Amino acid sequence: MAPLGALAWEPSKTVEFIVPAGTGGGADQMARMIQGIIQKNNLMNQSLVVINKSGGAGAEGFLDVKGSANNPHKIIISLSNLFTTPLATGVPFKWDDMTPVAMLALDEFILWVNAKAPYDDVKGFLAAMAAAPADAPFKMGGTGSKQEDQIITAAIEQKTGKKFIYVPYKGGGDVAAQLVGGHVTSSVNNPIEAVSQWRAGELKPLCVFDEKRLPYKEPVTGNKSWGDIPTCKESGLDIEYLMLRGIFMPPKASKEQVEYFVNLFKKVRETPEWKEFMQKGAFNTTALTGPEYTAWLGKAAATHKTLMENAGFVAK
Repeated sequence: MAPLGALAWEPSKTVEFIVPAGTGGGADQMARMIQGIIQKNNLMNQSLVVINKSGGAGAEGFLDVKGSANNPHKIIISLSNLFTTPLATGVPFKWDDMTPVAMLALDEFILWVNAKAPYDDVKGFLAAMAAAPADAPFKMGGTGSKQEDQIITAAIEQKTGKKFIYVPYKGGGDVAAQLVGGHVTSSVNNPIEAVSQWRAGELKPLCVFDEKRLPYKEPVTGNKSWGDIPTCKESGLDIEYLMLRGIFMPPKASKEQVEYFVNLFKKVRETPEWKEFMQKGAFNTTALTGPEYTAWLGKAAATHKTLMENAGFVAK
């Protein structure tokens, strides 16, 4: 694939690609996949270096980019902590302190249980949860506190009137391992974080928190595909939640600078490597730029504010 060619602007030195999370997680995996695609396909004349800045639940990374106005040689990949971290911590930052570039995809959440659980659907899960004695409530394993996993957990509690003990872990891999070991009852891990345990027959998915079933029909385990997993809504648990995987630049980026990265990520999304990554991780492949992306961000920010307030997670 040929380089992007002569545009009105292009990087003149190495571009820093900030990940506001630790190594090995979903955002880090995606950033390093992008780095590899760009290098393999010669999509940039300059190099792209991934830098993890996970301090303060991602605040370190976001504040770095916020404080880098007029620096077009820095981009950041976002998670939903773009919205949750400022609300939970009071850190002086919000999404529109940066320049939106592109939504690359949306990450799914799935309600997972141990494969040995005596139920195979949400109805059975909720019945077992309702029947659990008060001194032995269900335990939900999740990544971090007051972030996406715990927001979904709180939403389930609000819908059902039942309470979980929420157990935070450092990453999705730890969560999956704890669920396999029977130390928690359930999790809401992303597909890519639990697919190997599903394939190994150790975990099973009950529902996906999207408005429609996943489009992927290829078998993952036995004759089961991602597309066979019902939505939580159709299963009687009316909750939808998707996590942003998007790109931002520092404040005061010019139209030409933004357009360069819009075009770059368009090229990335067209590669077979990206399409394979999307299928492997069962992503929602919605992609937005320009006013549509900005409008989506505004609505998502409002939604997260409501979810965080309802859960009592907003810093006083």
